[in-house]
Formats: sequence, C-alpha cells, structure tokens
Amino acid sequence: MGSSTVRVLLLLAAALCRSASPAAVEDQSLAKVCLCADHTGVTAAELSPLLLSQAYLTSFFNLTEQPGPSARRGVSPMSRKLREMQQFFGLQVTGTLDTDTLEVMKKPRCGLPDVNIEEFSTFGNKAKWQKNPLTYRIVNYTPDMTQAEVQDSIQKALHVWEQATPLRFIRTSSGAADIMVSFNRGAHGDYYPFDGPHGTLAHAFSPSSGIGGDVHFDDDETFTFRSSKGYVLFMVAAHEFGHSLGLSHSNDRGALMYPLYSFGNPDTFVLPKDDVRGIQSLYGPNPLQSSADSAPQPPSTPESCDSDVVLDAGTSFQGGLLLFQNSTFWQLDGQSGKPQKRLITDAFPNAPVNIDAAYEDQQSGNIFLFKGSRVWAFSGNQLVQGYPKNLMSFGLPWFLSRVDAVLYDGDSGQTLFFLGRYYFSYNRGWRLQRTERKFPEVTSSVRAAFQHQGFIYIHSGVSLFEYSQTTWRLTRVLKSNHFLSCSNS
Repeated sequence: MGSSTVRVLLLLAAALCRSASPAAVEDQSLAKVCLCADHTGVTAAELSPLLLSQAYLTSFFNLTEQPGPSARRGVSPMSRKLREMQQFFGLQVTGTLDTDTLEVMKKPRCGLPDVNIEEFSTFGNKAKWQKNPLTYRIVNYTPDMTQAEVQDSIQKALHVWEQATPLRFIRTSSGAADIMVSFNRGAHGDYYPFDGPHGTLAHAFSPSSGIGGDVHFDDDETFTFRSSKGYVLFMVAAHEFGHSLGLSHSNDRGALMYPLYSFGNPDTFVLPKDDVRGIQSLYGPNPLQSSADSAPQPPSTPESCDSDVVLDAGTSFQGGLLLFQNSTFWQLDGQSGKPQKRLITDAFPNAPVNIDAAYEDQQSGNIFLFKGSRVWAFSGNQLVQGYPKNLMSFGLPWFLSRVDAVLYDGDSGQTLFFLGRYYFSYNRGWRLQRTERKFPEVTSSVRAAFQHQGFIYIHSGVSLFEYSQTTWRLTRVLKSNHFLSCSNS
C-alpha cells in the first residue's frame, strides 16, 4: 500500500472521528462506539508507529498540530498528547512513543474520544431518558448465534443497568421502540457506515427521540454467546447500552465504560462500582436494591430452611424472583440466585402483609400484590396512583372475593388466576377449570405460581412442581424451599 493511500485514509479516519466528538454527541445524540481493531481502514500492522500514533491521537485525544519545522520549541504537541494518553491509560508518563503505548493503540476499543474524562462520565448535555419503563426491540439477528442466544445476551445486558437504577426495559416485537437493536453491514442509513471485519464492532446513540438510544452492531464481525473466539455480544451490548442511557467513557480500567474492549463472562459479570456511580448520577439508585443495602435486614429464621415451608406468593421480578411469606419476602436476583430476606413494607410502603398472590406485569414492569378483594400496584417502590383497587375494577369477575395465585404465560399471552383447585383466564371467558386439566400432577390447592428461567413453578402443598415453559410437561418435583439456598433442598 502506497504512502499516499495511507495518508488519504488517515485523513478520512480523522474526519470520521471528529464527527464523533463530544460536541457532535450533544448536537446529534451520537455516542459512536467502534471498539476497533484498526482505526483507519487499514490494519495497525500496515502503519508505521509514527503514522499510527498520529492517527490515534488525532482521533481520540484531539491532536490538531503535527510536529514539523513550524512547531515551537519546547514540548511538542505530539509529546503533550502522548503524555495525556499515557496518563489516561495508567501507563508510565514519558511523552515518548514507547512499546507499551503502541500496544494500547493497537487494542480493540471504542471510537468515542477520551478527552476530559475522569472516572465515570456523562455526555456534556447530561442527556438522559425522561420516561420509565423503556421499550426495546431486536429488529434482526446475527447468523453467528441462535435467536435465543441473542435475546438472552441483550436481556442480560439491559438487566445489568436495571439492577443499578429504577429503569425497567420491556421488549416489543413490532413497531417503534425507544431502543432499536439491529445488526447491519456497511452503509445502513445513519451516516456512520460499518467497515467490514476486524474494525468497528458497534455504535450507539445517546438518549433522545428518533434514533436516540438505538444500538447497531456490525454484522461482519463475529459475535459469540460466551466464547472468547470472537466478541461476546453481552459485553459489547452492555457497554453500548451504557451509551444509550447517557454514559460516556471512564478512565477506570475496571469499568464497563472503559474504552478498551475486554472479554467477560455473562454468567458472573457484576457492574463495577464506577459504572454504578455514573448511571446513578443520572437516574438514581434502584429503590429496591438501595433499601436492601441501607435498611437492617430481617434475621434469617429456621423456617426459611424448613423443607415444609409454605409460601404465600411468588412472582418473577427483573429476571429474578420475589417469594413472599407472612410479613417478609426473599428476593433473588437473576445472576447470583442468592436470596435476600426483607420486610414487605420496607420495599413496598403501604403494601399489605400476608398477601394472597403477586404478579409482575411484563408490559409496564409494575408489581401487583393481591390480598382479599383488593389489589395494589407498585412501580419500583411507589404505589401507583389510584391503587389499591378492588378486583372487579382490575378486570376480574364480580363473584371473586380473592385469588390464590397469578401466573403470566409469556408464550401464549395468557394470565392464569388460581382459586383453590381451579384456575381461570379472561382469554377463556373466565370459565373455571380444574387445575389438574392443565397441570395433572397438582391435585390440591395452588399456593403460588410463577415463571423463572424457562420454567413454570406451581407451589401446592409442601411441593414445588416444575414444568417446561415450552411443553408444559412436568420436569421435576422439588421441595418448597428449593430457591432459598438450603442444603436440604
């Protein structure tokens, strides 16, 4: 490749990176994430160290004056920017182009500039969403992974941010969503074309209407579910969603929003504290999580590990579970699965205790608690205006004085209400049917019902019946304390 071609490519690269400057981000809601292996359209190996460093510093550290006869005596602009970069990445600050500095320049990274960033950073206009919950839609899929793997990766990446904030995310299958997720190649209609394999991985747009919040992945790259042979979609997506929610980059090497890509295991990933501080500076803490951290915890009781423990209610919640008993409940997050016992009234002020049933609405993200003939609705830890209501105003038949359990079937869209040994659904005109017709092994009254990680659980007697969510066939009969981290479960 001739030197003139390289110089032209360098100029094009610099122009593209200037278009992703913080000012452009503020004006156009763009947080261009290129997690690049090369930054100029040619590989780093094809560039001399000097050309590579000039292109890198121009793109990411605003180098505007090149060294030459006209440069004033003293510290050159190149040396000054090298020192700035070395300080940012925690390298030895020499102002010279040493081996360690070159190695950092060759690493996969994000295309957003790194200037004026200390620890967590938000966009200059403090862009944030003014609504909650937010919707997202996966427009299409990469052939590198199954659709289920893509859906799981995206859901887990969003859940990372749900756990730290009051934000909730609801997936839609059609129409416009707040966050549109797509896989594209080359020019794809947003003036920021992808560049083929081993270059730009993805880009995202900061919060606003229209294209704001959207995330685009380069379908010429190889994305993986967990393997290190490629780019783990969960890790790239979690970083991108940080930009979609209003975060810029951090110079904390352990932060998710650090500019350089690094491999991570979706099953064990925990959002670093720097990212937590950043996102909470925009949206505040998760009301349930923060109250759990600050309030004294109810003591563990022997009853929680009694194999015959009887639960009052259970429901899915943000990828995890809430299991209710008397005046307390156990909260299990979707990753560690470790239960945390809390008082109902600490997490849900003005809520009843000894509830009959609980239910998470998949559309709004609200939690509904049922007791007697009334129902309470909570958004986060706030009672929804107008609640509590009676069951009839909630849409249930006039003859009901209570419900014992509520189960939402995401596949069919049905909501099943259990009463004693019967169940009914508005989809079937509220006609009572024996529970045994749908769940033959359940021969006594249902105490609680919920979905979790692809399975349906029916609590009856002192047992927990586990059914496949796809086939509705029994897979296991468990003890009722199965989710409470007891050695005998």
